Amino acid sequence: MIRIILVAVFVVSFLVLSIPLLIAEWIIGKYNMDLKNKSSLAIVNWAFRVCLFLSGATIIVRGEENVPKDVPVLYIGNHRSYFDILITYVRVPRPTGYIAKREMLKWPLLVNWMRNLHCLFLDRNDVKQGFKIILSAIDKVKSGISICIFPEGTRNKVNHTFMEFHEGSFKIAAKTGCPIIPMTIYNSADIFEDHLPKIKKTRVILEYGKPVYMKELSREDQRKIGAYTQKIIEETYFRIKEEAGF
Repeated sequence: MIRIILVAVFVVSFLVLSIPLLIAEWIIGKYNMDLKNKSSLAIVNWAFRVCLFLSGATIIVRGEENVPKDVPVLYIGNHRSYFDILITYVRVPRPTGYIAKREMLKWPLLVNWMRNLHCLFLDRNDVKQGFKIILSAIDKVKSGISICIFPEGTRNKVNHTFMEFHEGSFKIAAKTGCPIIPMTIYNSADIFEDHLPKIKKTRVILEYGKPVYMKELSREDQRKIGAYTQKIIEETYFRIKEEAGF
């Protein structure tokens, strides 16, 4: 139980003690948004790294050379753990917003940092609002901000399975031409979700696939880009499972 206590204490302490930083970031954003983007990225990156350190998780990263550094991208990944956000965010080379569930708006201070990081909040029961979020994400990418989506729509609670990837998420790449980066996350639920309420020291593998450019795909693959990307991630996942042996 000691790990979850350490993580919880750190998160609460960070959120409370970072109030002056939030004020400073708000002021910086009034005059230099690019500087605010970089400073918010650095601050949250540090906080997430501390959380991962306290959790005892060892993150093995593969294929990072596949992530373009000079253009915004659309990250697409499977989703089994709350730690997926931490694991992937500490690797991003440029400002990146995540599409999160609307319920996150209830968390004060945390939501302020999420907004600083260009996160968007999706109501999964409101199709019209979902369409507006996709349009906002398209604008983010056009302005140079990468976007990360877990297109299963929610955390998958069943080990070694995949839920259908929602096709709507991929309109971001279709409308902007940005590369899609498949992210395969293996064993992240073993940190926390598989044995609540304990946080367990474990190994997690994060593998980035080669960029997918929709304009280079056949018309049929473009039409079913969700299934196309899901197949890449599934194949990578089960290859990792066989190679890793855990």
